[in-house]
Amino acid sequence: MTQQRRNVRPHQGRQFTGKHMAAIMIAFFGTVIAVNVVMARMAISTFGGVVVENSYVASQHFNGWLDEARTEKALGWKALFGRRAAAEMQVGLVNSLGKPLAGAHVTAIAEHPLGLRSDETLTLREVAPGEYAAPLPAGRWRLRLTAKVGDHTWRTVGDVL
Repeated sequence: MTQQRRNVRPHQGRQFTGKHMAAIMIAFFGTVIAVNVVMARMAISTFGGVVVENSYVASQHFNGWLDEARTEKALGWKALFGRRAAAEMQVGLVNSLGKPLAGAHVTAIAEHPLGLRSDETLTLREVAPGEYAAPLPAGRWRLRLTAKVGDHTWRTVGDVL
């Protein structure tokens, strides 16, 4: 039996060494760490983390807030948020029967969703039965609306684009 010998040429390029592997690992993990640092900084800068100032005090009021929410839901009121003009927002309020909710005292706190602008406190004026408006700069805003009619208070949150 004859054994054939292959004509093998030695590799002419550079050899893959431990230094190469170390460089690849450092580049890979360096990229992962850099992306994590950037994402963490972006997350921290856009949300302060404070929902309530004192969570213990908030927990003591929680059941009362649930009762208020049930009472407000039982009213069946609804709000439609929109723009009346470029620098003015409008809210249409209707009762549980779908009729305009006229004569309400309506206030709102306008918050910019990403906190880029300061919050604005608004007092809306009635421009037509069940239609309320107030000046609000252009852009996207989240409104925390409060409507009072007689002894009834109703709160909702909506977006104005």
